[in-house]
Order: sequence, then C-alpha cells, then structure tokens
Amino acid sequence: MSVFRKKLFTAARLLFPVLIVAMVFSRSGAAEPLCKTLTVSGNPEYPPLLWEHPLYPEQLTGAAPALLREILETMGVELEVQNLGSWARVQRLARVGELDMIAGAFITSERIRYMDYLLPPFTRLPTAVWVPKDQVFEYRHWPDLVGKQGGTLINNSFGQGFDRYAAKHLEIVGVRTIEQSFEMALAGRVDYVLYERLQGQVKLQRMGLAEEFVPLDVPISNEGLFFTFSKNSPCNTFEFRERIADLLYKLTLSGRLDEIVSEHTARYMFPQPQ
Repeated sequence: MSVFRKKLFTAARLLFPVLIVAMVFSRSGAAEPLCKTLTVSGNPEYPPLLWEHPLYPEQLTGAAPALLREILETMGVELEVQNLGSWARVQRLARVGELDMIAGAFITSERIRYMDYLLPPFTRLPTAVWVPKDQVFEYRHWPDLVGKQGGTLINNSFGQGFDRYAAKHLEIVGVRTIEQSFEMALAGRVDYVLYERLQGQVKLQRMGLAEEFVPLDVPISNEGLFFTFSKNSPCNTFEFRERIADLLYKLTLSGRLDEIVSEHTARYMFPQPQ
C-alpha cells in the first residue's frame, strides 16, 4: 500500500466516529420537540386556575393550563389537561408517573421526593382563614387556631412551615371538595376553612355564599405555586425543563398571567350558555 493510501485510510478511520455522531445529531434535529404530548392534571377545586371543564368533564380548564399552553405551542408540544379526580388522587398518580406534570403545587418535603419543580413559581397565593360572618374571631398568628376545628381539602398543603405546625397543634378535617368545607362551617361543624384567598372568592361567589363568609385579615401563608414534573415522567428531561422554565420566566415577567387570570375568572363566574 502506498504512503498516500495509508494516510488516506488512517484519516478515514479517525473521521468515521465523528461522522456517525454528526449523523445522529442531524437526524434528531434541534427543532424536534423533546416531548410531543404532555399529560397534565391538577387540583380540580382551584378556580380560576383549574376547574372541571363545563362541557368536557374528563378535562380541566383554567388559567394555569392556558399559561402552559402558550408556552408549549411555541415548542410544538401538545397539551392534554386531564381531570383525574380529587387532588389527593392527582398527587398519587404523579408519584407513580401516570401523568407528566401537575399544573400548580406548593413545595413540600414529601412532594420534592417524586416531583421536579420548575422555577420560577408562576404565581404566589396567600391562604386565608375563612369564617362565617357571624363567627369571626381574632386571628393574628397560627396559635390562635389552637382549640378550634378547621376544614380544607384532603392532602392540601399551605407551605412546609404551616403544615408542620398544623400536624402537631391543629385539628383540621380534610374533605374531597372545598364546597363541603364551606357547608360544614355554615352548619357549625368546623370553625374555619383554610383556602387560598383568590380561589375562595370565586368559589363562594359561584356557590352564592359570597355574603356569608369573610377571610380574616392575616393570611396563614403566602406560597409560590409551581408547575411540577413527575420524576417518573418520560418527558422529564433537563433540557425540556429548562426550555419551559425560560419561556415561563419571560411570560410571568411580562404580566401575562394577570391577564389570563382575569379572563378565566370571568369564564368561571359567568359561564356562557351553550
């Protein structure tokens, strides 16, 4: 073999692995979405951020999936927002990876074991102590709730600090729907209801009970609400999370969520006849 042919053979042998890698990357394509369909669920008792679709009860609607949809559309990813039942069940399904994402969760030490949180939080929500107007009591800090009976949703969290305090010192009944909690308070079966201020306002108006309840002045917490990936989701990759987080940051900074929340508050409060 001539010296020239030997050199050519050696160069080809060295370049072959490089060509293979280049072919792999060119076939994957930078523009290809990292996940073509994202299955999402969340708390169905959370208007105007999430609630059961009035026409398609197997789906959820609201401001949270609307914000997420605007992000995913720019990435060529479809969004399926499924109504999987109670908030407790949604969390169980996220744990085992039967859905990709939860559209709205506070941080707790338990949840971070099976979910990855997208930064930043897409909103912050103060949680109020709701009481019937004729049963108002003085509330300044958590110890003022000791000795009283509270109500809220099963498996609801209001921030790690309050959750720990409540587990040790408070009596709080968990029920499947927040309507049950408010009805229990009216019947005198609980003294107060723990629920986010925004969600409580729209829920009570829809129930026709807006004049029956008031939120006490001091919130028990003011927590960030996050989009979270199940750790067992095949869509949960670092690259995909980073792309969503970048677009999420730009949208939240622009104030877009406030517009979406206003729009979906009106949709929940004044549903259009079909």
